[in-house]
Amino acid sequence: MTRTQTIASLLKTTASLLAVATTAIALQTSPGLAFSSEAQQMCTGDAMRLCSSEIPDIPRVRACMVRNKAQVSPGCRAVMDREAAAGTSSRKREAAAQ
Repeated sequence: MTRTQTIASLLKTTASLLAVATTAIALQTSPGLAFSSEAQQMCTGDAMRLCSSEIPDIPRVRACMVRNKAQVSPGCRAVMDREAAAGTSSRKREAAAQ
């Protein structure tokens, strides 16, 4: 392997790790779709596969994941459904309290 190939490989690896970290942070801190650590574990691969072009724009990543929900893994879909239901319940409680 030449020095240029080694550097290129290192840059690709670094870029991939940065993209995964950015996706995990985006999914964790997104207020409208505040993913738990379980969701990060279950959905990061799907986010990278389906929505990598949207990173680091959190609203666009969120919209992309929702738009591509039919293509996400079963585990990610289950977590998304569970967390969406929890979010709906909390919004209803907040509205009722007002």
